[in-house]
Amino acid sequence: QVQLVESGGGLAQPGGSLRLSCAASGGTFSTYAMSWARLAPGKGLEWVAGIYSDGSEAYADSVKGRFTISRDNAKNTLYLQMNSLKPEDTALYRCAKWDGVVVTPGYDYWGPGTQVTVSS
Repeated sequence: QVQLVESGGGLAQPGGSLRLSCAASGGTFSTYAMSWARLAPGKGLEWVAGIYSDGSEAYADSVKGRFTISRDNAKNTLYLQMNSLKPEDTALYRCAKWDGVVVTPGYDYWGPGTQVTVSS
Protein backbone atom coordinates (compact mmCIF):
# COMPACT_ATOMS: atom_id res chain seq x y z
CA GLN A 1 0.00 0.00 0.00
CA VAL A 2 1.39 3.38 -1.03
CA GLN A 3 0.44 6.57 0.79
CA LEU A 4 0.92 9.95 -0.86
CA VAL A 5 0.52 13.39 0.71
CA GLU A 6 0.87 16.65 -1.21
CA SER A 7 1.84 20.06 0.14
CA GLY A 8 2.93 23.46 -1.11
CA GLY A 9 -0.20 24.76 -2.76
CA GLY A 10 -1.62 28.21 -2.16
CA LEU A 11 -2.37 31.53 -3.79
CA ALA A 12 0.01 32.93 -6.40
CA GLN A 13 -0.14 35.91 -8.70
CA PRO A 14 -0.01 35.50 -12.47
CA GLY A 15 3.62 35.14 -13.44
CA GLY A 16 4.52 33.85 -10.01
CA SER A 17 5.89 30.52 -8.83
CA LEU A 18 4.99 27.71 -6.48
CA ARG A 19 6.70 24.44 -5.59
CA LEU A 20 4.58 21.42 -4.78
CA SER A 21 5.82 18.41 -2.85
CA CYS A 22 4.46 14.89 -2.56
CA ALA A 23 5.70 12.70 0.28
CA ALA A 24 5.45 8.96 -0.36
CA SER A 25 5.47 6.06 2.08
CA GLY A 26 4.64 2.37 2.15
CA GLY A 27 6.34 1.28 -1.02
CA THR A 28 9.54 1.31 -3.05
CA PHE A 29 9.33 4.88 -4.30
CA SER A 30 12.49 4.77 -6.38
CA THR A 31 11.06 2.05 -8.64
CA TYR A 32 7.83 3.87 -9.44
CA ALA A 33 6.90 6.16 -12.27
CA MET A 34 5.17 9.13 -10.65
CA SER A 35 3.05 11.94 -12.00
CA TRP A 36 1.13 15.09 -11.23
CA ALA A 37 -2.41 15.61 -12.46
CA ARG A 38 -4.85 18.45 -11.86
CA LEU A 39 -8.56 18.93 -11.60
CA ALA A 40 -9.96 22.35 -12.40
CA PRO A 41 -13.54 23.46 -11.75
CA GLY A 42 -15.78 22.39 -14.62
CA LYS A 43 -13.00 20.42 -16.32
CA GLY A 44 -11.88 16.81 -16.35
CA LEU A 45 -8.73 15.42 -14.82
CA GLU A 46 -5.67 16.61 -16.73
CA TRP A 47 -2.33 14.79 -16.63
CA VAL A 48 0.34 17.46 -16.12
CA ALA A 49 3.76 15.83 -15.85
CA GLY A 50 5.40 12.49 -15.17
CA ILE A 51 8.79 11.18 -14.16
CA TYR A 52 10.08 7.67 -14.66
CA SER A 53 12.22 5.64 -12.31
CA ASP A 54 15.28 6.49 -14.41
CA GLY A 55 14.57 10.22 -13.95
CA SER A 56 13.37 10.95 -17.47
CA GLU A 57 10.49 13.41 -17.65
CA ALA A 58 7.37 14.05 -19.71
CA TYR A 59 5.05 17.06 -19.78
CA ALA A 60 1.69 18.09 -21.09
CA ASP A 61 1.91 20.76 -23.78
CA SER A 62 -0.01 23.16 -21.55
CA VAL A 63 2.82 23.30 -19.00
CA LYS A 64 5.91 22.50 -21.04
CA GLY A 65 8.64 25.06 -20.47
CA ARG A 66 6.97 26.40 -17.31
CA PHE A 67 6.73 23.40 -14.97
CA THR A 68 9.49 21.02 -13.90
CA ILE A 69 8.93 17.66 -12.27
CA SER A 70 11.65 16.10 -10.15
CA ARG A 71 12.14 13.46 -7.50
CA ASP A 72 14.39 12.82 -4.52
CA ASN A 73 14.46 9.07 -3.99
CA ALA A 74 16.45 9.41 -0.75
CA LYS A 75 13.57 11.45 0.69
CA ASN A 76 10.77 9.52 -1.07
CA THR A 77 9.50 12.84 -2.37
CA LEU A 78 8.16 14.07 -5.68
CA TYR A 79 8.22 17.76 -6.65
CA LEU A 80 6.59 20.06 -9.14
CA GLN A 81 8.20 23.45 -9.68
CA MET A 82 5.66 25.75 -11.29
CA ASN A 83 6.86 29.00 -12.86
CA SER A 84 5.16 31.64 -14.98
CA LEU A 85 1.84 30.66 -13.49
CA LYS A 86 -1.36 31.54 -15.32
CA PRO A 87 -4.94 31.81 -14.04
CA GLU A 88 -5.78 28.69 -16.05
CA ASP A 89 -3.34 26.74 -13.86
CA THR A 90 -5.80 27.10 -10.99
CA ALA A 91 -6.74 23.57 -9.92
CA LEU A 92 -6.46 20.86 -7.30
CA TYR A 93 -3.09 19.23 -7.92
CA ARG A 94 -2.67 15.57 -7.05
CA CYS A 95 0.32 13.30 -7.22
CA ALA A 96 -0.08 9.69 -8.23
CA LYS A 97 1.79 6.48 -8.85
CA TRP A 98 1.59 6.32 -12.64
CA ASP A 99 1.74 3.58 -15.24
CA GLY A 100 4.10 5.58 -17.43
CA VAL A 101 1.69 6.05 -20.31
CA VAL A 102 1.29 9.65 -21.51
CA VAL A 103 -1.61 9.49 -23.98
CA THR A 104 -3.96 7.45 -21.78
CA PRO A 105 -2.41 7.63 -18.30
CA GLY A 106 -3.35 5.14 -15.61
CA TYR A 107 -2.89 5.52 -11.89
CA ASP A 108 -3.19 3.21 -8.93
CA TYR A 109 -2.48 5.38 -5.87
CA TRP A 110 -3.41 9.00 -5.30
CA GLY A 111 -2.77 11.70 -2.77
CA PRO A 112 -5.67 13.90 -1.56
CA GLY A 113 -4.33 16.93 -3.41
CA THR A 114 -3.23 20.49 -2.76
CA GLN A 115 -5.09 23.53 -4.09
CA VAL A 116 -3.33 26.02 -6.35
CA THR A 117 -5.05 29.31 -7.10
CA VAL A 118 -3.55 31.82 -9.51
CA SER A 119 -5.17 35.22 -9.26
CA SER A 120 -4.26 38.87 -8.95
